[in-house]
Amino acid sequence: MSDSGTPTPPVPAPERTEQGRVRIFDTTLRDGEQSPGISLNRQEKLEIAHQLARLGVDIIEAGFPITSPGDFEAVQAIAREVEGPVVCGLARTSKQDIDAAWNAVKDSERPRIHTFIATSDIHIERKLQTTREDVLGQARAAVAQAREYTDDVEFSPEDGSRSDIEYMAEVIQVALQEGAGTINVPDTVGYTMPREYAAMFEELYRLVPGLRDVVVSVHCHDDLGLAVANSLAGVEAGCRQVECAINGIGERAGNASLEEVAMLLHTRASSLGLWTGIETTEIARTSRLVSRLTGYQVQPNKAIVGRNAFAHEAGIHQDGVLKERTTYEIMDATTVGLKSNSLVLGKHSGRHALRDALEEMGFQLDGQALNTAFKRFKEIADRKKQITAMDLEALVTDELRGEDISGYALDWFEVQASSRRPPHARVSVTLPDGGTGEGSFTGDGPIDAVFRAINAAAGVDAKLGEFTIGAVTEGQDALGEVSVVVEVDGMSGAGQGVSTDIIDAAARAYVRALSVARARAESSADTLGLPEPAGP
Repeated sequence: MSDSGTPTPPVPAPERTEQGRVRIFDTTLRDGEQSPGISLNRQEKLEIAHQLARLGVDIIEAGFPITSPGDFEAVQAIAREVEGPVVCGLARTSKQDIDAAWNAVKDSERPRIHTFIATSDIHIERKLQTTREDVLGQARAAVAQAREYTDDVEFSPEDGSRSDIEYMAEVIQVALQEGAGTINVPDTVGYTMPREYAAMFEELYRLVPGLRDVVVSVHCHDDLGLAVANSLAGVEAGCRQVECAINGIGERAGNASLEEVAMLLHTRASSLGLWTGIETTEIARTSRLVSRLTGYQVQPNKAIVGRNAFAHEAGIHQDGVLKERTTYEIMDATTVGLKSNSLVLGKHSGRHALRDALEEMGFQLDGQALNTAFKRFKEIADRKKQITAMDLEALVTDELRGEDISGYALDWFEVQASSRRPPHARVSVTLPDGGTGEGSFTGDGPIDAVFRAINAAAGVDAKLGEFTIGAVTEGQDALGEVSVVVEVDGMSGAGQGVSTDIIDAAARAYVRALSVARARAESSADTLGLPEPAGP
């Protein structure tokens, strides 16, 4: 408020200059998928990639093509079908990695190869078991090979924040000489602090003047909770690309959260003079989609997308917000897409209404896919009075995630539960060979009994690692969403299920997790002998 008591006019947004543009490089589908228990199939990766395009990210790091045939096919599908963003494939410095990355992304309108090698002494000596000279030679050869395929090549000195800066500058200089157009200097283990990270870039700009002629990027991990702060420090030091992931997922404690970076630059644009091409109203939907397909729940107090991010319980806060929203809210919830949707569908709605509603939400379904979604919609509509946009979103993504998962399928289940004796479950499961298996078991509760019965029907000894339940919407008839992680013979798999019946949702999630674990085991056998990939 001004001294006169009238509202202070908003600070005008700064002019959007090209020098102030920050490119958003999304690594949800690569670094994010390397999170324990996450294994996205081709259809799931495609669905997320299409949503990332709607979100307005500049670059999608679609995967690590050399790691498995499935990942190669998913990256290739994204390159062929997703328009708008640059589609990037990650590669180590080996020839076969770079060949695989190019073959996966070459059909994109805007393909990029991202190659990397560690430059910290601890990585060179202990992990790579080689020398600085060899790393320098590998970097030179890798960038040169990648440039034979495409003009858009990114190079990363892995563990950059713990590298000897003069040696790392030498490696970066070689990458620039060979034609790299983007240089990413990552804080791979989340060790640095903002002032140290900024000082590192200031020194690199001094040692390698050519950095001012290319895009310099940051890639920060959140091991000390500083990923976003460090990313901002890098941007303020002159970097103009931020590598981040939806909901902050990624190796160990994860990456910088895309939604936090985007809204930080959006909300504080007048102070920073920086901007992105992110369509902020797509943030909430993107977060929900990634959470559902990965099985990683968003913590309630998560900045921007947590369910409490715009909630107020304290009486003083509630009073203030009711009088003037900006007393306790620095962002409008509608800016990130948290707005109510007037869409109302019920059991009398037809196929055409469903298709129109889905198209309005960004889903293009026709033919058998629409028929399947309509059948599931009718099943849920018989149990729910009203189906909201969030319900529809959950149902469609639940159906899409199952399209490319071959393996086990739930046919039916029945459960007898009582407080006087242990619950007993019987199930029928379609097996990978097309046959049918039936099993029955008791358990500590009805869901535990169903899981044990599925194990018996499938003939596996799966161990439940994680189990979470959430509600898609509010109300007594809300859709329940279950995420499970199982381990079978040392291989983990994650699965999700959605239903108004929580036992049904749990059973769907469990068989999908078994299918994912089986697919990962087969993929691991196909790539046996390849070293375990990491990344910046």
